[in-house]
Amino acid sequence: MLTNGGCPKTALSIKDALEALEGRWKLLILFALSTGPLRFKQISKQVPGITDKTLSKELKALESNKLILRTVYDTFPPTVEYTITTHGMSLEKVMEELHYWGLAHRKEIMDRPS
Repeated sequence: MLTNGGCPKTALSIKDALEALEGRWKLLILFALSTGPLRFKQISKQVPGITDKTLSKELKALESNKLILRTVYDTFPPTVEYTITTHGMSLEKVMEELHYWGLAHRKEIMDRPS
């Protein structure tokens, strides 16, 4: 377990991580890409509820944080493919832990008397 010990660097690193992953969609996009390269519409189908405008914005943010790679192929019309980077895959354990925490949280909320 991390202990702060009054260290502002710990808080700063957590802040940096949260800023890179902030929002409702980024981890879901990374999860979709963790199975292999996908095109825009394929990602859109795997992340239900996201609008094209939001997906485009989130992909740009993930790319600027070097979590995904955007590759444009010289075809007509141009083909664009997104892949998760090694840096992005380093979040695999985080995503797995969030998955298990989410399952436990859902059970806690559903089992709680009203």
